[in-house]
Amino acid sequence: MRYIKLRDLEVSRIGLGAMGMSHGYTGSGTDDAGSIRAVHRALDLGVTLIDTAEIYGPYTNEELLGRALKGHREKVVLATKFGLVSHAGGGPWHQDSTAANIRTAVEGSLRRLGTDHIDLYYQHRVDPAVPVEETAGAVGELIAEGKVRAFGLSEAGPDTIRRAHAVQPVSAVQSEYSLWTRGIEERVLPVLRELHIGLVPFSPLGRGFLTGAVRSTEQFDENDFRRDNPRFSEENFAHNLALADEVAAVAAEAGATPAQVALAWLLAQGDDIAPIPGTKRVSRVEENTAADALTLSPAQLDRLGSLPPAAGDTHTEAQARMLER
Repeated sequence: MRYIKLRDLEVSRIGLGAMGMSHGYTGSGTDDAGSIRAVHRALDLGVTLIDTAEIYGPYTNEELLGRALKGHREKVVLATKFGLVSHAGGGPWHQDSTAANIRTAVEGSLRRLGTDHIDLYYQHRVDPAVPVEETAGAVGELIAEGKVRAFGLSEAGPDTIRRAHAVQPVSAVQSEYSLWTRGIEERVLPVLRELHIGLVPFSPLGRGFLTGAVRSTEQFDENDFRRDNPRFSEENFAHNLALADEVAAVAAEAGATPAQVALAWLLAQGDDIAPIPGTKRVSRVEENTAADALTLSPAQLDRLGSLPPAAGDTHTEAQARMLER
């Protein structure tokens, strides 16, 4: 495994997103023992960046990682997120990035994760009710106290990134970025590079679509959030399946899997990018991390980069209102 810098944080080029172990996808929360084995296998393969959030579950994903990382904490750059749980009474899925709420949130995350510090602490979504300067300042205080090492933002736009960075240097921005979600390239990515901020793409495999394994929404159980996702709707599915088939064709040519090709394309976009493909299976961890050793030819990169846009929004209308891109 090779390593890069997210500003001052050294991380593996490929990380591990833990959300699906507990939340959001078909089978989430049904095999904690398998999920813990997947975390341990990732560590064996040199993965250091592991990502969670208090809202995942809520809380159960952090608790799971706390168990998985017991005795292994020193190997990990541990990232979690605040801001989608209001601890003052609103509860889960109520935005609250006030300084007081961040204080409460960090103590809960530290306790559940079984650690005395969080390496990368993200604001999960920009809170329109709270100036980002207040949020950045609150995280800066936690950094000064040693409870947090670095500050991050998730799905933040250029103006928010600049304003936050002026108060407390931002080490990483997490945003959806993949072969079929490239909206950050025009406005966000240039700002990150200007300010020397790393990029952590989530859903780098298009929520499973780019692996070629998703052939029908009938594969999803009733709790799988992809059932309501516009990319997976009936009117968009066939178009997007054709894109996944194009990735599979390049994979066959490269002697790799579609997931490895999708990740290799992403890694080829810069040495300041550390995607966090999510899985709860050891076999997928092994497959995904092997993408670090795959080098695509210029012709293959051009072919992938020329794919037409995917059909459908990446989020529901309600979810999209919380995004800045």
